[in-house]
Amino acid sequence: MQTWVAPGRVNIIGEHTDYNDGFVLPIALPLVVECAAAERGDGRVRVVSRQRPDETVLVAVADLAAQRDRVPGWSRYPLGVVAEFVRRGHRIAGVDLVLDGAVPIGAGLSSSAALSCAVAIALRDLFAPTVTDRELIDLARAAENGYVGAPTGLLDQSASILCTAGHALFLDIRRFAAEGAGANANSAGHEQITFDIERFGLALLVIDTGQPHELVDGGYGERRAQCEAAAAELGVPALRDIDSVAAVGRISDAVLRRRARHVVTENARVLTVAEKLRSGQDPRSIGTILTEGHASLRDDFEVSTPALDAAVAATLDAGAHGARMVGGGFGGSVLALVDREHTGAVMDAVRIRFARSGFAEPRTFVVGPAAGAHRAD
Repeated sequence: MQTWVAPGRVNIIGEHTDYNDGFVLPIALPLVVECAAAERGDGRVRVVSRQRPDETVLVAVADLAAQRDRVPGWSRYPLGVVAEFVRRGHRIAGVDLVLDGAVPIGAGLSSSAALSCAVAIALRDLFAPTVTDRELIDLARAAENGYVGAPTGLLDQSASILCTAGHALFLDIRRFAAEGAGANANSAGHEQITFDIERFGLALLVIDTGQPHELVDGGYGERRAQCEAAAAELGVPALRDIDSVAAVGRISDAVLRRRARHVVTENARVLTVAEKLRSGQDPRSIGTILTEGHASLRDDFEVSTPALDAAVAATLDAGAHGARMVGGGFGGSVLALVDREHTGAVMDAVRIRFARSGFAEPRTFVVGPAAGAHRAD
């Protein structure tokens, strides 16, 4: 068997902007999902996960669509990718997939996209070598949307496939989507921006609160529908087309106004952070912007939780330059920008705050901008 890996991701800034045709700025994490794969000739897909050693899934390629609701939920991600390859006309005679993941599940770090992309790049290399990275992104997203039922945008799969070590990936989602599968490496829809935090003595700290979120649940879909309703009331295709907070005031419903205000201000934050990094400024200068993003997610988009808020407060009290919740919300993780020499003290402060608040001990780890999906051997 050969092995491929795909990373999880975390956004430096840019939450709930992707499905609003906006801007995002993710990095790939050093935490990956591994997919060992080998062709088999009996017309069946066999899926094994090291996290579920007692559960083997075996489905005929021809029966993938019919069996969707009969297979375990976790297996729909890899099986959905196989099904999407087949739906697009790629011949897969059968395949063994052995999965192993280090991206925490439900932590807002895109473990599901890492899984889908690890399988997708393995199948591409084994069965469809002419498929481009851009096509692979569309394919992996379609698998999650259709086979799993997760209403994700382009962000997670794009980050897992396109991110490079030492860089943040700036994505203009509207332009990137419009370019489609024919986009090339010099596309104006995405840009690699140097993000060398080590040179400035900084580190990124991820705090996994241990409270999992689930995108298939209703909260994420509800926020997406609210954003669409707000855009419709403003008479624009998407909230990306609104660049003034004053314009949001025209929305009659108070909840929809708050949702729209978050998206408009978050897009502005992404553009500001991207420009600061392009110009080579000390990344400490983006810290307050990260914290502003958390306040917006907490108050206007209402997707934070007491544990997420406690983690942000604890890191800031301990000297972090900025901190915010990441991912879809309703649980998950916090990202904090800290001086590298103070990383241990910040971690300790979060643990103490959680213990005093009655929360379970969080998992904390230091990350940096890593490479995107690739063959590992």
